[in-house]
This record gives sequence, C-alpha cells and structure tokens, in this order.
Amino acid sequence: MNSKLIMSIAVSASLALLAAPAQAEKVASGLDAKTAMIVKRDFLDKGIAKATRVNQDALQAACSKYVDNPPTKLKAKLEAAETAAIKWPADGQYMGDWQAGEKLAQSGKGMTWSDKAEDPAGGNCYNCHQLSGKEIAYGTIGPSLRNYGKTRGTGEDVQRYTYGRIYNAKAMNACANMPRFGHMGILTEAQIKDLVALLLDPESGVNK
Repeated sequence: MNSKLIMSIAVSASLALLAAPAQAEKVASGLDAKTAMIVKRDFLDKGIAKATRVNQDALQAACSKYVDNPPTKLKAKLEAAETAAIKWPADGQYMGDWQAGEKLAQSGKGMTWSDKAEDPAGGNCYNCHQLSGKEIAYGTIGPSLRNYGKTRGTGEDVQRYTYGRIYNAKAMNACANMPRFGHMGILTEAQIKDLVALLLDPESGVNK
C-alpha cells in the first residue's frame, strides 16, 4: 500500500470521526421527535391519569438531556429552584405518627387511572428501600434506611432535612430517582410527617 493511499484513508477516517458526533446528534434528535409523536398519539387521559404526566418540566428535561449529569452550575441552579419551592409545615412540626407512616410505606396504592382523586396515595417506600427489620420484601434501588434515626439522631435539623428530602429529593440531588412526593402532590403534608416519624421515632421498626 503506497503512502498516498494510506494518507487518503487516514484523512477519510479523520473526517468520518469529526462528522460522527454531528450525525449522532441528528439521529438522536430524530428519535426524540419520533418518540414524542408516539407518546402524544398513544398516551391518553384515563380517569385521574392524565397524558400531561409525560410532559417534562425544566429539571426533567435537563436530566434527560445530560443523561442525569448536568453541568455543575446548571445542577446547582436546578436544585436551588427545587429547594425554594419546598412548602414547609406552617406549624413548624415535622414528625407525625410512625405507625401511620409504616402503613403508608407499605402501600403502593394511588395515582393510577382506576383510583379516585380523593383517595390518598401510598408512599410505596419498600419498593426501593429497606426500612423495618421485620419486613423481608424490599427493593434496593435506593439506599437502606434501616436505623435511620438511630444513626442520625432526631434533632430538629435532621427532622427538617428528612421532611425536605421526602417532599422533594431533587432539591438535594437534581437527577435523583426518588419521586418528588410533596412537590408533585403525591403525598400530603400529614403523610410526609408520618414518614418522617417512621424514619426517626425510636419506637419505629426502622430503629429497632
């Protein structure tokens, strides 16, 4: 193989590599548009489940665009906006009834087309976390919360942090997998307080 041919192949390969990102972006853009069309066509309102649920807000769009790793400044901006939107309890109390919290953590009910709007949703916490030592069925998508209060204490700062984390986990980590339970209206203030109690109360199965 002569030197001119080798040079020609090298130049062609280099140009192909330079063009690859642009081509990939074009393909991705086309797939995004096609996906949006299919979603709009096939996701329909049914009961309380509305098709608008698939519409992304600014935070979700950023996490999708950057594959859950947005630039540092953008991430900080998104988290600041989510933090500012947290509605803290007007009475200044962060803990409720841990036994009610356990029932809530066990319940995956709510938010589907067959549920009624007035029926309270469950937290479905065991789907992602280990909590009570007595429960052997739990998910591992999220970290174990066993002995949460025992290891962190139950001071007001911990109570407030825990309430905020449940209300909107994305205020602490913009692209966290955890749902924004309070921000999205999935759980009420009272329900979130019950979950805080579940995690912190010394009598809770989480801390036994």
